[in-house]
Amino acid sequence: MKVIHLISGGDSGGAKTHVLSLLQNLNKTITAQLVCFRDGPFAEEARQMGIPTMIFGGNNVFRTRRKLAAYIKEGGYELIHCHGSRANMIGAMLRRPTGLPVVTTVHSDYRLDYMGRPFSHLTFGTINALALRKLDYRIGVSDAMVDLLISRGFPPDRFYAIYNGIDFTPPAPQGDRLAYLRSLGANVDRDSVVVGIAARLNPVKDMSTLIRGFAAGYAQCPRLRLVIAGEGPEKDKLAALARELGVQEQVCFAGWISGGMDPFYAALDINALTSLSETFPYALTDGTRFHLATVATAVGGIPYLIDQDVNGYLFQPGDWQALGGYLAALGNDDDLRHRLGEKLYEKASTHFSIQKTVATQLQIYESILRRHRRPAAARDGVVICGAYGRGNAGDDAILEAILQEMRSIDQDMPITVLSKDPKSTRLTYRVQAVHRSNLLAWHTAMSSSRLYINGGGSLIQDVTSRRSLWFYLANIRAAKHAGSRVQMYGCGIGPVIRENHRKLTARVINQSVDAITLREPDSLEELRSMGVTRPEILLTADPALTLPRAPEDKTDSLLLRAGIPPRGKYLCFALRRWKGFEEKAPFFRAAAEYAYRTYGLTPIFLAAEKHQDPGAGQLAARGLSIPHYFLNDPGGAGTIIGALSRMQAVVAMRLHALIFAAGQGIPLAGVVYDPKVSAFLRYIGQEQFVDLADLTEENLRSMIDQCMVQAGHPEAQAAAVRRLQDMEHKNVEVARRLLER
Repeated sequence: MKVIHLISGGDSGGAKTHVLSLLQNLNKTITAQLVCFRDGPFAEEARQMGIPTMIFGGNNVFRTRRKLAAYIKEGGYELIHCHGSRANMIGAMLRRPTGLPVVTTVHSDYRLDYMGRPFSHLTFGTINALALRKLDYRIGVSDAMVDLLISRGFPPDRFYAIYNGIDFTPPAPQGDRLAYLRSLGANVDRDSVVVGIAARLNPVKDMSTLIRGFAAGYAQCPRLRLVIAGEGPEKDKLAALARELGVQEQVCFAGWISGGMDPFYAALDINALTSLSETFPYALTDGTRFHLATVATAVGGIPYLIDQDVNGYLFQPGDWQALGGYLAALGNDDDLRHRLGEKLYEKASTHFSIQKTVATQLQIYESILRRHRRPAAARDGVVICGAYGRGNAGDDAILEAILQEMRSIDQDMPITVLSKDPKSTRLTYRVQAVHRSNLLAWHTAMSSSRLYINGGGSLIQDVTSRRSLWFYLANIRAAKHAGSRVQMYGCGIGPVIRENHRKLTARVINQSVDAITLREPDSLEELRSMGVTRPEILLTADPALTLPRAPEDKTDSLLLRAGIPPRGKYLCFALRRWKGFEEKAPFFRAAAEYAYRTYGLTPIFLAAEKHQDPGAGQLAARGLSIPHYFLNDPGGAGTIIGALSRMQAVVAMRLHALIFAAGQGIPLAGVVYDPKVSAFLRYIGQEQFVDLADLTEENLRSMIDQCMVQAGHPEAQAAAVRRLQDMEHKNVEVARRLLER
């Protein structure tokens, strides 16, 4: 593989470090040629690192384009990779004459690159913003940068994410710490706890918040000292602020650090960053090499590194009070500092090494070339329609699972989702999405797709809404008329109550559906009773059973943010308001107290649907005299599954809370408000359920007793899960077959 990298040649900071370290390591595997548009320290350092480097100088961009196009063709390059505004402009101009795919790495928010320089923002910033939209693919340095650009209207399926990686080879001993700090001008002694930052002193880094937060922390912990490594236009302003706050003796402005940064980080106890905007800063990962406790703003890709309360602390930009509290806590507790530093090192060295970055970059190149060479076809890809974009965790989990399975068939498959909130769907899943009411857009998508998926859940029913049933049936018919094959995917059917609706449903499905895969047998009986006979019908399982749980650190962080010790003994209640719930709510409270006093299980009220369910948990917990917790915003499917995996038992009304718990082999009991709940539980061989109308304190206690018996035999639960997951694979097998016809 031969890739040519374009960059201005005057870059510094994180972008410079990323490009040089990446190319040095890429050239061990492929040919990665560097082209700079001016000579200077950047190009010289690249040559010293053994990176093949050429200079294409001059201000005539058209001449540069012509010379570069000839060079690229003669050299047999396969891909053009740009870094920065000038490179993006020339890369956009090279697309047509070379016929090659052009990708750019977005190292920072282009709207903030020229902050405080209005003329440069108006000229170079505008050119860069236009060029970015003309390129084929974009790589964001962190998922957060990708999300930011998608939110600004960039195509979501043309993005990749990469993280700045570093070499975690153990650093050499750095000598006397106190002597080094004093050489920088720091007023320190052996008892000092030193907070440090390495950054430019400009508005984006928001050093004012750092100094205010340090002053607040120092008031609670006089051991604290602050060392700022860097220069910039705000130095005098910041020094004046330190004097105003009375910490001028405790704050050291060290200027630029010469001779490498290892001695600086080795001398610190706490690494800090207060930026208003970041991608994925080396200033933090460099500190992890020295096992430093870390406090940083929750911007850019930083939350992907730091799990709150698990391996560090995050705060919102400008919140100097929160920063001060964290600095004081770390300054006053040596064990806490060391523990967080070790945990952060473990994560960073595993997930954010230079080897990981290089491997990711090579995978990105392979994906781009594969997509570039994909044969053009009149029909390609899938359209997926369901109850998406409504903020419902169960429906969103179904979509996530279907997308995961479509990519297992073809990782480059074009996918369009019909959604009530297409912007949110694009951001969350990085697929094309159009609004459910945009008839032209979804008809266009259906006309060019090979397969239309009616995506899971109980879409075909008329209990909650007649219009919903009409909408899904109309889309199924439109997809077939547009020439797509149609699959109803891992779904539940019914109830369809009205006779005219039953006839309409049977007619549309018989005429327009190629295959139906069902998540439980009751739906099969409903189809048969309506007279659906023509499509292929298979009994499978809910797609959400295949979703993995979040990493352990993410789950720990979720629980800690809610004030829940991560490794306790818990009974989870996943409840929802429904007709008759209010009069039954005291039974859940009584059951929670029973489980606590009998089995030592602390109740957690989990809102599987964060917009609707917190009130149900609050009502059920009213008057509780035992310890209890609320998990009102458990995040997406992964973190919900992670939280449920920590439970000893789950009592749920929400279907997908039961599905997620079943997928983790957790003993469960259902309170049935809808036939789909009992249908699922019977299907998995679980008889621990009762209708909401029939719920009593006694039968709820009895189900909890049975759950605790089941907890002693996890092998039975595991076998049931394996059987369901094996059956679920039929969903994707049917889709594969329809796509290949």
